[in-house]
Amino acid sequence: MSYVVTVETRLPDGAVVLDPLQQVGTSTLLEHGFDAVEAIEGPDGIEIDVVETIVAVHPGGAILKVFVRAPSLEIAEHAVGSVAADVLERSELLADWVVESSEVKLHIDLTRESLEAADGPDAPPSDLQARRAQHAARSADAVRTAGDGSGARGEGGAADVSGDGEGEGDGGGDGDEGGHGSGDGRTADHRAHIRGLAPRLSSFTPASFHGERVPDGREPDVEEPGEREPDEREPDEETPGRGAEAVELAAGALVYASDVLIDELYDDVQTLADEATTVADCGSELWHLDALPPRYAGTYDELFARRFLVTAIALTTRFTDGSFQRLGCLAEELVLKLLVEQAHATLDLYGLLDPDTAEALDRFADGVYEDRDFEWLYDDSTEDADEDPAFEGPGVTPSTLGGWFTPFGDDRYVHPYAVDETAVSDPGSTPSGHRAADGGS
Repeated sequence: MSYVVTVETRLPDGAVVLDPLQQVGTSTLLEHGFDAVEAIEGPDGIEIDVVETIVAVHPGGAILKVFVRAPSLEIAEHAVGSVAADVLERSELLADWVVESSEVKLHIDLTRESLEAADGPDAPPSDLQARRAQHAARSADAVRTAGDGSGARGEGGAADVSGDGEGEGDGGGDGDEGGHGSGDGRTADHRAHIRGLAPRLSSFTPASFHGERVPDGREPDVEEPGEREPDEREPDEETPGRGAEAVELAAGALVYASDVLIDELYDDVQTLADEATTVADCGSELWHLDALPPRYAGTYDELFARRFLVTAIALTTRFTDGSFQRLGCLAEELVLKLLVEQAHATLDLYGLLDPDTAEALDRFADGVYEDRDFEWLYDDSTEDADEDPAFEGPGVTPSTLGGWFTPFGDDRYVHPYAVDETAVSDPGSTPSGHRAADGGS
């Protein structure tokens, strides 16, 4: 069976946080350490194959996604945790680091099952969106069981996005309020679990969900009196008792959606690799890559998909480790779009998506985006714009279309694995970041 084991490591107590150069060096050490491991010997001589390792380093530590084949979930978690500790110990510079957890967040075969099940009572719905919802529902139970108490991971001075600190168990409420679903125990459990994840979104505060946060010192737009549409209202203006819960549900849904998005993107990578094709020519259903701007689907190959996956890991890591400041590149803008859509879908699946929570998610996205120019990529009327040097789109020029992983500026972060190797002004580059003529660099 295939498993994705998430390993969370951190600096020793009292250590100085890593600067950007140290983060790159740490990533290299961890990657080289795991590259040297082809298999792990488990109990009774059982061999666990290590398929791939993805590393995302942040100022306070690192998160690793280790893909393995193992006979059971427990063996996979124990084996990967032991190897992670060994890799740290063998590296002199990382010997004092701490392995905080080694756990399976999602079982890969659950995603494949929803696409490959035979006809019968367990067959998945024919609609892909319904399949995604079914997959998310089943994986949620496993995540909740494995992650009890995960809301406590917001410690260490991180900002807490929970609104009024009333705890996780008070979110059940009445089933007939605000579209919260049937009000049965299962819905209440989902609500409590998702609210409990909120403190992990430690780069943000409750104000981030009221449209008030402006990252990195940007000045907020000032509305003139009477400029607001009549149907718009300030947060909590009409339902002050619901504002805090809506914020916690929105924040928790983003944390939950991060795991789902990353694992489903990995499944998309595997699909493209198995078929040795691009999104445009892929004969199988994809989770998310087919939701990117369709005009470039012919360039979304396995390499692009890997880089997009790493970008998603890097962005969601910064969201949850307290280090996020601003989006680093166009690819991160697209990742955020998929993440917010996944959060909406998660809340809707469990009957938790009411107008207050939907508005909180939308205000969060508005505060993180500096603009919405990337939406121009989805506009079919400008399909040939990137081929016309005389055309300059609203904030997205032809040159940047060839550099989706190029940092917006010197002060922006893009993961070293994903960052473009070609110059942003290179007209021969593609969204994969390689020369179209020579197929790579």
